[in-house]
Amino acid sequence: MTKKSDPNSRLIAENRRARFDYFIEDDLEAGIILTGSEVKALRTGQSNIAESYASVENGELWLINGYIATLQQAGVFGHEERRRRKLLVSKRELSRLWNATAREGMTLVPLSMYFNDRGIVKLKIGIAKGKKVADKRDTEAKRDWNRQKQRLLKQG
Repeated sequence: MTKKSDPNSRLIAENRRARFDYFIEDDLEAGIILTGSEVKALRTGQSNIAESYASVENGELWLINGYIATLQQAGVFGHEERRRRKLLVSKRELSRLWNATAREGMTLVPLSMYFNDRGIVKLKIGIAKGKKVADKRDTEAKRDWNRQKQRLLKQG
């Protein structure tokens, strides 16, 4: 029996550059507190998390500089496009994230934003360490070699 894909679950935004700029050590799923107009804007796919990051401040986890476009239909009940949005994680995960950022010098990078199977917006956050320029060049060389290898295998 084939499993049907849920129409509610779909990708909203993805930070493709994160895997190029950072070594992703671990990742976790976090909820996000949104207003009604923000959810409607996300349903239309008008968002960007490429320039955003997450931060632990005063015992809370925040998404900073995430972009969600405003809706004209919302009128005066709209929202700010780049406001700070609170992320929801358990206390254990929050303490682990705080230890990673404060003590180990890691960075919290949003990897993707999506609707889960229940239609709730979730954010996948990666605990990452920044790459040096040489590491980025190495990653690019590996990607090019894999592409070339696939072409050679395809030709026979």
